[in-house]
Amino acid sequence: MATGETGFDDVTFDLISVQYHSLKAGHDYGQYVRDARNAGKDEIASFFEQVMSEDSQRAQRCHQFISELTKDGTSATSPQDGDGARSSGSLQDVASAE
Repeated sequence: MATGETGFDDVTFDLISVQYHSLKAGHDYGQYVRDARNAGKDEIASFFEQVMSEDSQRAQRCHQFISELTKDGTSATSPQDGDGARSSGSLQDVASAE
């Protein structure tokens, strides 16, 4: 599994990123819905509610994928050393890597 700059596999990082941004956006959209309702723009408020629902579904789907990836523990998503081998994450591994 390829690793990105974080040292964790790219797929897990990507899922966590999409989940985070979907949840954050959903929080922001609540304000957009209120703004549209206060302005008497019910059609626009409904649009924001739809977008908020889609982001919520997206975050839930990411959560399902992350759960599947980690159902047997986090070894599939653990940091890897430079040659692609899994690190146990112990302090000894960190010290020997330096």
